[in-house]
Amino acid sequence: MICLLQLIHMRAVIRTQGKQFSVQEGDILFVDRYVDSSAGDEVVIGDILLLSEGNDTKIGTPLVAGVSVRAKILENKRAKKVMIFKKKRRKGYQRKRGHRQEISVIKIESIQS
Repeated sequence: MICLLQLIHMRAVIRTQGKQFSVQEGDILFVDRYVDSSAGDEVVIGDILLLSEGNDTKIGTPLVAGVSVRAKILENKRAKKVMIFKKKRRKGYQRKRGHRQEISVIKIESIQS
C-alpha cells in the first residue's frame, strides 16, 4: 500500500534562483533570498523542467508548458557563516574573511498541472 501511495505523488524538477531542485508537495527548501519578500508571502515558480506523476513523465524542452509550483516563504534569514582563509607560506601573508548568504526558507504548497 505504501508503494502505491508513493507512485501517485507528483514530483517536479524546478529551477529557481539559478539552482535546480527536485520537489514534491510538503518539501522545505533553502534557496537564495527572494528580493522584496517577507515571511508568509506566496511565490509561484513557473520554470518546471520535468514533471512526474506515477509512471507518466513529461520532460520540458526546455520547460514544461502549463505547469507551476506554488510555494510559501516560511522565513528569510542568513545561512551559516563560511570562512575564507588565504595564506602564502613563508611570505607572512594571511587573510581571513567571513561570508553569510541571505536565504529564504520555502515550503512547497502544491504542484499545479
